[in-house]
Amino acid sequence: MTALPPPEGYLGAGARITSGPAPELVEAGYALEIADAPLLHRGLTLADLAHLVALTECGALQAQEAAPLCGWLLDLLDAPATEFRYDAVYGDAYNSRERELNRSLGPAAGRLHLGRTRREAGRIAFRLALRERLLGLHADVAAFAAKLTDRAAEHAGTLWADSTYLQPAQPSTFGHYLGSFAEQAVRHLHRIEAAYGGADACPAGAGATGGARLPLDRARLARLLGFGSVGPHTRDAMWSVDTLTDAVAAAAQTAMTISQLAGDLEIFASPAFGYLTLDASLCRASVLMPQKRNPYALAVLRGGAGTLTGRLTGLLATGLTPSARTDNWLYAYGEVVGAVDLAGRLVRLGTAVVAGLCPDTDALREQAASHFIAGADLAEELSLRCGLDYRTAYRVVGRAIAVAADRGDKELTLTLVRAAANEVTGAPVPITAEMLATATDPVAAVAARNAPGGASPPRVREHARQVRRRVAAARRWNQIRRARIARAEADLLAAARGLMSGTDRA
Repeated sequence: MTALPPPEGYLGAGARITSGPAPELVEAGYALEIADAPLLHRGLTLADLAHLVALTECGALQAQEAAPLCGWLLDLLDAPATEFRYDAVYGDAYNSRERELNRSLGPAAGRLHLGRTRREAGRIAFRLALRERLLGLHADVAAFAAKLTDRAAEHAGTLWADSTYLQPAQPSTFGHYLGSFAEQAVRHLHRIEAAYGGADACPAGAGATGGARLPLDRARLARLLGFGSVGPHTRDAMWSVDTLTDAVAAAAQTAMTISQLAGDLEIFASPAFGYLTLDASLCRASVLMPQKRNPYALAVLRGGAGTLTGRLTGLLATGLTPSARTDNWLYAYGEVVGAVDLAGRLVRLGTAVVAGLCPDTDALREQAASHFIAGADLAEELSLRCGLDYRTAYRVVGRAIAVAADRGDKELTLTLVRAAANEVTGAPVPITAEMLATATDPVAAVAARNAPGGASPPRVREHARQVRRRVAAARRWNQIRRARIARAEADLLAAARGLMSGTDRA
């Protein structure tokens, strides 16, 4: 290949890199890295400022040496990434920043690189960005759980026929159904908190792999950047990828729950079921067929969950490299943060769907008393009160239901159940009208399901209170971490400005 003249300030030119980058490398590789510049822009500046403060505090730099760099970085801090001259020909965002810093300050810019690799700065900036996104997703999931809980409590007494395999299973309440998704959402909060813990370990001071030779205070760096802990092993802090998969896995599992709910709701909202309607703002019309009311939001939710599953799979695949490689990081910054962002959008849409649900309580109540749905309740009643073992009682009720269904009957009669019992057992069974009425009454059947977490209205409301307490605790967890980050940034900026003011006084 023909050597290309290196761009001005191209890292390595005049040493081992004897050519500028091939256009194909820029297009396929460098362009991926520079695309992450808006994501990393502010975090890189914070990482640089913290590094300068740490260098001065350990005596590696004098305040007057750090001051010009601090001034340049403080001016850059809140400037939009779109106004900065990021150029893919230089590789990643860090290299473009180095070129611009060198243009402004000359050789003095080189002091910023003392004791630190560009990868370290990038890892810090990425973790800052990921940490912020995880807190955002955490807040969105808390809101989703809270909305589900509100609707569950609202419908704690709304009878409906719960189903498995889309077959009528047992009398229950619609509130109990919604509460099952609230319980999942609370578990997702814990998963996101665990993923945040991994992202909240500070890689500053890690060097390339073995740690910096300079006496940098890694705990001080972590505090300046608002991290909750210091990465306990420098090589792991720089190159491990399990924290990436933890974040995307938490995002994907959150979306999976919402996808399951969306799949159910699409069925329940169909005219064949007629259990509920979605708010019109979440539906879309057909171009051709004027009668249609397509639940478009539900398709968005299911498609998004599938996309996140694919992103998680891709991230796991790129992680199957030897350690300390670029393979599993080249695509990671944008993919991981993009996955968490997508999950947040899906969760917010899912919350809107739940808020806008309009169940048809009459239709739900009718289904709760249909399809012989209390069959198991009746079999249990026969077992408890007539001395039959449960399998025999099951056969009695199953036989009675089969005969009734063949006749086209909608309900069991005392005569039919007694005849089935006599046929199955070979002897009369003392079944009474009161037993049959009690066991097949959906209100009584739901009230009897009063175990903790059960479908009875008091238990549904109790569970709603439990979820609200757990959501409140999660929100406090979130607020504490946001406050710590805000305090740390204020302290960092004060320390950086202090370097400059100390120089002015000198």
